[in-house]
Amino acid sequence: MGRSEKTGEGARDWNRRNGRRSCGRLCFVSAVLCLFTGGCGLGEWARNGFKVGPNYKPPPAPIASHWIDYQRPETQPVGQPEELKHWWRVFDDPVLNSLISDAYHQNMSLRVAGERITEARAVRGIAVGNLFPQEQDVTATYAAVKSSDRTANPLGDQWFRDANVGFNVGWEIDFWGRFRRAVESADANLDASIADYDDVVVVLLSDVAANYIQYRTFQERLVLARRNVQIQEAAYQLASDTFRLGRATERDPQQAKQVLEQTRSLIPDLETGLRRANNALCVLLGIPTQELAGRLGESGMIPVGQPRLSLGIPADLLRRRPDVRRAERQAAAQSALIGVAKADLYPRFSLLGSVGVEAQELGDLFHTPGSMVAFGGPKFQWNILNYGRIENAVKVQEARFQQLFYSFQQVVLNANREAENAIVAYAKSLDRARYLGDSVTAAQRVVQITNDQYKQGAVDFTPVFIFEAALTSQEDALAQARGDIALNLVDLYRSVGGGWEAQVEPGGFIAPPTTAPTGCRSSAGRSDTL
Repeated sequence: MGRSEKTGEGARDWNRRNGRRSCGRLCFVSAVLCLFTGGCGLGEWARNGFKVGPNYKPPPAPIASHWIDYQRPETQPVGQPEELKHWWRVFDDPVLNSLISDAYHQNMSLRVAGERITEARAVRGIAVGNLFPQEQDVTATYAAVKSSDRTANPLGDQWFRDANVGFNVGWEIDFWGRFRRAVESADANLDASIADYDDVVVVLLSDVAANYIQYRTFQERLVLARRNVQIQEAAYQLASDTFRLGRATERDPQQAKQVLEQTRSLIPDLETGLRRANNALCVLLGIPTQELAGRLGESGMIPVGQPRLSLGIPADLLRRRPDVRRAERQAAAQSALIGVAKADLYPRFSLLGSVGVEAQELGDLFHTPGSMVAFGGPKFQWNILNYGRIENAVKVQEARFQQLFYSFQQVVLNANREAENAIVAYAKSLDRARYLGDSVTAAQRVVQITNDQYKQGAVDFTPVFIFEAALTSQEDALAQARGDIALNLVDLYRSVGGGWEAQVEPGGFIAPPTTAPTGCRSSAGRSDTL
């Protein structure tokens, strides 16, 4: 380019000037034709903020107006459900509180969710960057060139050098909103990743509480089993002594041994369950598997919550449950991609420019203005004759939106179902524990009476054997029922989305450095649109 003759340079300048005029006229005519022949719908385009594609509206949510068991005293909504933010505190258990705090700061799954927020924020930054000149680069080359002397009009000097330094810029104007729709999609995806983080928090806190309750339940069942073993060992000894004295048949000590060994057989399974709960807690705490008895204690009581709950109404699930908010935000992100795809139906308008210096010798490179080269002007591009492909690409995005539309509604239905299941399970577990408590009280009295009768010789050992086995079974069932009350209460708080708010409140959780910081949360992340 540095060796061009003047006549050649003049011709190029004339072509550039006229080319720019022609390009400008073509862009203007194409835009007018597109807008006023109904190609994109001028009115809709303007109403949408000069963007093609639909403006997103949250899908309707199929939600019940009240809970099925709303008339039960345990589940009637009472005031504002503030305790849902720190629901684990209803158990008033300092050990559980410390486990919750440690799990929040150390859990690996939560850190992964935090990094997904970082990723989504970076993707949004890329989308925002496309609103500005998309091409901005500096180039520099130096080349030794040898041209052929066997071509038409060969150069006089076949050997020459060429050096240039330049800055190029290209800016596709967001005339149809393609880049702004992409930013909308990235914003919604960022909000979805925040909702996903919240969902991981909800599941994590409920898993910690559930495994802690299981740990305490196994501890209590072990205490009961070992105590019953001691009682039944005494009964076996009594039956053996009675047999040796000739006051009973061998059936009595064998029956006593049968119930004793049956009770002993419960202990290995209970110890296995205790260890599994211990190991699950270690994983949730983000620590290597180790014995937690030193921290949790060799024995402990099954946590007991309050009898009355503040659940609000089913519509609150749309605000509280992170998985519902995530599904809605995913639909919003996909809706914006419809506009991105539709923008390909219309022409693109760009501004291109380049400025630099070029010379044959390096020493002449910056001898301006002689060595200066520049170019600037508009660019018009329209993918004509590809409308079948582009229209099908739009249909793909629309179909994906419909899938997410229905998926959101399905998530809402499942959320309502899970909450109803948890409510009835909690309410019925209270009834079951009450009945079992009365049964255990009666069984204890029956065993006491029967043992006294056996010692007096009024009955043989068969009633003692039967009632002691029944008492062992019923005491174990009562311990499980008491554990189920607490587990169902945890599941109830999880099903209504309790716990994620604690991390953004003063005095609440502080997110670990490698997870999502409080400051990353946007108002859209709270799904105020619902």
